[in-house]
Amino acid sequence: MNERLNSMLARYGELSGLIQDPNLVKDQNKYRDLMKEYSRLSEIAALNDGVTALARQIEDAKTLIQDERDQEMRELAKEELRELETRLNDAGDKLRFLLIPRDPLDEKNIIMEIRAGTGGEEAALFAADLYRMYSRFAETRGWKFEIMNSSETGLGGLKENVFSIGGGNISENVRYESGVHRVQRVPATEASGRIHTSAVTVAVLPEADETEVDIKQDDLRIDVMRAGGPGGQCVNTTDSAVRITHIPTGIVVHCQDEKSQIKNKAKAMRVLRARIREMEEARARSERAEARKSQVGSGDRSERIRTYNFPDNRVTDHRIGLTLYKLDRIMEGEIEELFEALKLSAREELLRATAS
Repeated sequence: MNERLNSMLARYGELSGLIQDPNLVKDQNKYRDLMKEYSRLSEIAALNDGVTALARQIEDAKTLIQDERDQEMRELAKEELRELETRLNDAGDKLRFLLIPRDPLDEKNIIMEIRAGTGGEEAALFAADLYRMYSRFAETRGWKFEIMNSSETGLGGLKENVFSIGGGNISENVRYESGVHRVQRVPATEASGRIHTSAVTVAVLPEADETEVDIKQDDLRIDVMRAGGPGGQCVNTTDSAVRITHIPTGIVVHCQDEKSQIKNKAKAMRVLRARIREMEEARARSERAEARKSQVGSGDRSERIRTYNFPDNRVTDHRIGLTLYKLDRIMEGEIEELFEALKLSAREELLRATAS
């Protein structure tokens, strides 16, 4: 860790000089990449300075404790020492976490897929609620939102909704949403007032560039058709909807959101690349025993991760044992506290792994 820290501090010093070059702004891509790297390393440098300062203050407090002439000062120094040591431990943990090589997927744009599971129309209605929750959270962050494909029910639910989110550290926040989301509530379609349990599956797929996933045209079967809407009526009268089948994997992607066949095909290819990449990542995860032991979860969409209990205004994340009694606010997009708890749990898991 010390070797990595020294290397990063040296790079920070180098970047401090490079970003002063007025010619750098002529290459906007290089300027953006260097400023992003500089911002991350400046946080590490500041934390390291803080750790050094705390260590120095601890030594000063220990010196005061050894002074037998002033008992009152010794007691104050002991109290201060306890506080300083706690702060040093916290700062050290944060610094060690920042030194862990970042997952390159953290800064990727993502494609989310929400599908109604068990529960019929109620599951579709909850799928629509989840989509609304994620979209509202994305709006508060200023992230770019784009529907890739959507299949609605007659009552306003969603059988399936596929959308992309871009513009920030998105994957880092929503990567742990993959899995089964269970809802317990009285459905709008239930006349007797009984509480039903339904389920919705969510998949989070980091977007893959064309250079990252090699797809041969000969491996694709592309079908075009007219787009359909709720109840089977036609959305338009042209063959704009596109279905792409990747023959080697059997993955099928359907897109009908755009009126242009070309645009639908482009969106479908984005989803296809993401799904192929996810399949490859899932295969790699299954081969890594440590990944299966992760406290937060492997990202398997068959894993039940969370329960939303509307009668008690309660949401429980089963992976980290967290229960919050503000489901109404969470469904309005105020889900940051839950995301932060999941990221903290993952960080602690990483720290334990690097310490062992």
